[in-house]
Amino acid sequence: MKITFLEEAQIELDEAIEYYNFTYPGLGDQFLEEILSTLNRIAKFPDAWHPLTPNIRRCQTKRFPYGLIYSNLDQEILIIAVSNLHRKPNHWANRK
Repeated sequence: MKITFLEEAQIELDEAIEYYNFTYPGLGDQFLEEILSTLNRIAKFPDAWHPLTPNIRRCQTKRFPYGLIYSNLDQEILIIAVSNLHRKPNHWANRK
């Protein structure tokens, strides 16, 4: 299944990787590995994760306080946000 990111979500991912690498060298790389693992779970089971609206779901990472907010479209998973769940977890609500 094809996975694409909204531009805002890609920026959030890049900023989180940069922040974690700045905080502790290599931690951003570990964060990216966790995101890739989460994307793999979403691709395998797109309807298994917590629904936020009828068309939008959230899959949480296991190690970091992040959730991937996404929509399961016909032949594509659209990542709407890479959301830090300890900050403003609903900041993505006006994206679509």
